[in-house]
Amino acid sequence: MYRMSRLRRSLAIAKKDLRIYYGKGPVIIFGILLPFFFFFAFLIGRQMPPLSLIAGLGGMAVWFTATSISPVIAPWETRTKTLERLVSLPIGVGEILAGDVLASTAMGISISALSIVSAALILGLGFAHPLPLILGLLLASLCFSSIGVLLSALPTDTPADIMTLATLVKFPVVFLSGIFLPVEELPGWGAKIAHLSPLTYFVDLVRYSFGGGGSPWLDLGVLFAFFLFFFFLAVFAHGKTLPKRL
Repeated sequence: MYRMSRLRRSLAIAKKDLRIYYGKGPVIIFGILLPFFFFFAFLIGRQMPPLSLIAGLGGMAVWFTATSISPVIAPWETRTKTLERLVSLPIGVGEILAGDVLASTAMGISISALSIVSAALILGLGFAHPLPLILGLLLASLCFSSIGVLLSALPTDTPADIMTLATLVKFPVVFLSGIFLPVEELPGWGAKIAHLSPLTYFVDLVRYSFGGGGSPWLDLGVLFAFFLFFFFLAVFAHGKTLPKRL
């Protein structure tokens, strides 16, 4: 009963986030337009394998969508003083952050699924292993949303500060996660960094789901472990910085 009550509170936070924050420019630009711009830039005039194209598009779509709004919810609510009202309610920091993650996950799954299906139709690819892709999309969205929430732990009421930090994190991760170059073709130091990126494992899952090689259950297990790590790290970090916001 207690767990159901906590879940209902987190779902109420997620509903609030979806109503207020999503559907805005950053979600459209970073979640839909930017991945497709990259996709067509690599499609036109280049001989990249279809598996690499769809894996890159899927990875960028979920990465940019899940981290587009989740980093700036906390500073927005700090500025508008709605954070004070939230913490005065019988709800914990973990429940608030879980709601933020759930809202971001919902957007990440919906937009990324649309991007992947569209790219599959354009490239004429069929789903060889749909279940790992569905599970991977869920876990990747949860993981990347948790990273976005973690970035928002910086005690500021200026969304631009968080967006600057998020940009410094998001773009290097894209270039070191096997999207533009397979991990095997990266230099030694690059390959080691790539294996520390959760995006690498989702890209590998997309390739496998469309008939490429890979270790899907290992990828799913690593994504789940990353999700738990980043979410609980976010709860800890926000617990430390929350008093500075009030």
